[in-house]
Amino acid sequence: MAREVAAGLLRASGVAVGEGELLQVEGGLACRLSWAGPLGLRLDSEADVQAACGVMQVHGRRYGTPTPLRVDFASVAAGVLAATGVLAALRARRLGAAYREVGVSVAQAALLGLSQYLAAASVEGCGAEPPGVGGPPFESADGVRFELEALEAEGWLRFWSALGVERRVVGRGWLPFQARYGTAVCPLPEELFAAARAVGHRRLVRVAAECGVELTVVAGRPAVLGGMPWQVRAGAPGVPGTPGASGTPGAARRGELSDGGLPLSGVTVVEITRRVQGPVAGRVLALLGATVVRVEPPGGDPLRGVPPMTVGAGGEETAVSARFAALNRGKGTWEADLRSPEGRSAVRELVSGADVLLHSLAPAKVAGLGLEAGAVAALRPGLVYAQASGGGPGLSTDYPVQAHSGLAALLAPDGLPPRPTLLTVCDVLGGLVCAAGTVAALEARERTGRAQRVESSLLSAARLLCGAAGDGSPPGDGVEVCTDLAALVRDPRVAAAFEFGADGCAFVRGPWEFGA
Repeated sequence: MAREVAAGLLRASGVAVGEGELLQVEGGLACRLSWAGPLGLRLDSEADVQAACGVMQVHGRRYGTPTPLRVDFASVAAGVLAATGVLAALRARRLGAAYREVGVSVAQAALLGLSQYLAAASVEGCGAEPPGVGGPPFESADGVRFELEALEAEGWLRFWSALGVERRVVGRGWLPFQARYGTAVCPLPEELFAAARAVGHRRLVRVAAECGVELTVVAGRPAVLGGMPWQVRAGAPGVPGTPGASGTPGAARRGELSDGGLPLSGVTVVEITRRVQGPVAGRVLALLGATVVRVEPPGGDPLRGVPPMTVGAGGEETAVSARFAALNRGKGTWEADLRSPEGRSAVRELVSGADVLLHSLAPAKVAGLGLEAGAVAALRPGLVYAQASGGGPGLSTDYPVQAHSGLAALLAPDGLPPRPTLLTVCDVLGGLVCAAGTVAALEARERTGRAQRVESSLLSAARLLCGAAGDGSPPGDGVEVCTDLAALVRDPRVAAAFEFGADGCAFVRGPWEFGA
């Protein structure tokens, strides 16, 4: 599956791909895909990787036991990462790098996809996930199953209060509901499910709209598949008289790649994102050598303070959420109040010297900030403009997208109705897809000298996974099922996949091997 995904994405990006034991790419570049790569594990299948690398453990938290994820998540992620590495190497070759081979393993892709869970588990004394199993979706009186999304406590309180649930019960459910994106568990009070079952679907839709929360029906089967998970469109020409990005501020010129030869050395990315999808994309670009500057509100992103905390070399004053650090390690930070003219002006100044603007802002907000594609093109000729979205109205986050796309129908164990996994598969794969599209756009800019615009979404990532349905088969004989992520990161057989912070917090390394 990884090979097929990589080859399909490369061909759709205009890259010639041949046959052979290695994935042969134009110009003598080869891509090597394996199950374990440099890790000391004997793995021969998607099921082996899911078992040994913790995917079954995280997915199974809502069921109380490690459970196979019934799509080839790790293989698809490896295919996307392989295509990303090849596209980055092709761009670097245009600038004089001597790359001949790119290697990626499915196991390393799986670990990268679990970055935030592994970091949190590795922090000493972090404690276990909240106890309990179960979680959404809910079901209406007329049998309609639905996901609910509330990004603010006020909307959550208003919705359940309108259904007659006591305030103390509503409050008891808010913390696990809010934290589920980081914990992959969501044990909610039974009173919430009972309240939903007492009301018809139409009324629930009206109440949700009045309370400012999103209600998404869980589809009974996957939606129509097809198409690229990202779209790249050419914009205005870059800097006149220069080939591609080589004359732009901050970009590497021919023969000037540095930082150990990483293929995106010299590329500057301005990232304006929240939650998981956008930060994953920025993290991948940073792992490939780009300088990523993350724009955050004054005082920093609120997610920096979500436990468990990891302490850097600077001591307690530098403590930051382990999950946040896993998604944003290696990035610089620029604080700016985008609500003020001064903050917006400072960000536009930052963008004017960048190669890439990566954002996950809603269209209405982008226009108000003066960061829509047309306005930015005037600020920075030749910019790659990368936008990561949910994929449509009411599809701003992972679990509603799983429900709407029909992915949830593939993921439930036998005998259970459709339900999303609480492992953030769409957020993770959406970030990987966004990064791949961005690298494809950088390569296109080098080739054509024109600015590029990239659009990707959680929904496009979900559809990619819908085309990779598995059978939930068990791992092979002798493959141990991971039941403890903290033990996994200390296993010497997987040491090549990790680097560690000053307090032992585990961070996943880049999954590529670039050979000259």
